[in-house]
Amino acid sequence: MQNPSRSTLSLFPRLLAGLVLAAGLVACQATPQPPSTIATTTPAPSISGQVPADEGITLAFEPFTGAPGNIADELSEFIGAEARKQGITLVRRVGAAATYRVNGYLSATGQPSNGTVFYVFDIVDGSGRRLKRISGTEDTGGASGDPWQAVGSGTLSRIANRSMVEIKAWLNR
Repeated sequence: MQNPSRSTLSLFPRLLAGLVLAAGLVACQATPQPPSTIATTTPAPSISGQVPADEGITLAFEPFTGAPGNIADELSEFIGAEARKQGITLVRRVGAAATYRVNGYLSATGQPSNGTVFYVFDIVDGSGRRLKRISGTEDTGGASGDPWQAVGSGTLSRIANRSMVEIKAWLNR
């Protein structure tokens, strides 16, 4: 007859290995994966310099989610100026037809000594399918209380510039 303690000891490494394997599989499934750019079946139209009127490529920025009204308004002004510099036509009327729509999401975090603005712009087609995601962060000065207090014109200008440069590169691909 086999010693019960010996058979239990021989099962222990197998049980331990099984538990480690199961935990690893659970961890793999529980770890969120960052969203990736959705591939399109048709290439985006390209532009160079100014968009010719006959091409008709337009972008409409939807109201930004997450930013206070004054910040959203100022960022909209910077985006309009950058679009003109990049030769990209924006549609400014709410609900107007556009080739692509851009959904913007912003958030700010901060401490008294430093802060960060996080931004995401999703370019979608007429059916709402995401074609391109632009995201980034910008450092701000610190602010006690509301982190949006530390977000100045320089920060918003950099967000607008980087986003419009990336949009133009995507359109020119």
